[in-house]
Amino acid sequence: MVITAYEPDREIAWTILGTIRPPLQHVYGYRLEPADGGTRVVSYCDWSNLREDYRSLLTFPIVPESALKGTLGILDRTVRRRRTRAA
Repeated sequence: MVITAYEPDREIAWTILGTIRPPLQHVYGYRLEPADGGTRVVSYCDWSNLREDYRSLLTFPIVPESALKGTLGILDRTVRRRRTRAA
């Protein structure tokens, strides 16, 4: 995994190098925005740099809703643990 964007309390994004050559060049990320009583989290996947010859081989969306919910749950638990330790 390679971090492609990082702005504390605003955004983190990454790409996965994997074993496919050339790499797919897709980017996953979270954007964070203040919201009433917490933080609004937007999960995104950017496939705009995907090579044309890969496009016909993939079915979109690649990431099912259940996987998105799982990663958001991991993010939530991580933030809650960090807050508990800081308190």
